[in-house]
Amino acid sequence: MTERRDVPAGVWDRCTRCGEMVYEKEVKEALYVCPECGFHRRIDARTRIEQLADPDTFEEFLADLVPTDPLKFKDRIPYRERIKNLQRKTGEREAVLVGRAFIRGRPVILAVMNPMFIMASMGSVVGEKITVAAEIAAEENVPLIVVAASGGARMQEGMVSLVQMSKTAAAIGRLDDAGGLYLVIATDPTTAGVAASFASLGDVILAEPEAMIGFAGPRVIANTIRAKLPDGFQTSEFMIEHGFVDRIVPRSELRTSIAQIIDYCGK
Repeated sequence: MTERRDVPAGVWDRCTRCGEMVYEKEVKEALYVCPECGFHRRIDARTRIEQLADPDTFEEFLADLVPTDPLKFKDRIPYRERIKNLQRKTGEREAVLVGRAFIRGRPVILAVMNPMFIMASMGSVVGEKITVAAEIAAEENVPLIVVAASGGARMQEGMVSLVQMSKTAAAIGRLDDAGGLYLVIATDPTTAGVAASFASLGDVILAEPEAMIGFAGPRVIANTIRAKLPDGFQTSEFMIEHGFVDRIVPRSELRTSIAQIIDYCGK
């Protein structure tokens, strides 16, 4: 283990996977990837945009959309209160940011999900933003890039959340009919209703190393079928072996890979 020297608090951090003590500055410079073991940490949407988009090119749209509470849902606390708490904590109104941007000089429509906001669960606002992003990409004839990271449909919105699966899939279908390029980047986790809809429809699907990708979680599946699952089940590496993912790309190489794919596809 890396020796911990006498340094001010907050300078060091412990990797949640390998347990090594690492400099916070080094982790940030490595795009929040552990310099010791390569573990890709979950990051918020704004950080992801800073990493992917050319500086000062991201122009957000639909920033004012906020969710409703069609079921007057309450668990530990009311849904409305939960949303307000998360908005204060994250500084975001919802679980996805969409906008125009450039990636290595290539114009794109960029949608980035935020796992820090109810694990980027998909409700009415997420569905609407993804749908509009696909429609604008088709109208402007630019690639749509979606960074997926989600625990699935948002139970607090009930059927309203579930219909977003078909809504977003239909929008991606219209983008395809228009000859548009749709690129998905699956990050940890990309699961459930999001994985079963727009996150699985990319013309090209990239994935970060060791990201969890699938519908139900491995523990749920194992307990349901009462069987031992293969090693690495539902990881990026498992998915590429079975043809679901086209390429596993480390975070440091994503910008270059996106630009190369756009150029190769003539977009």
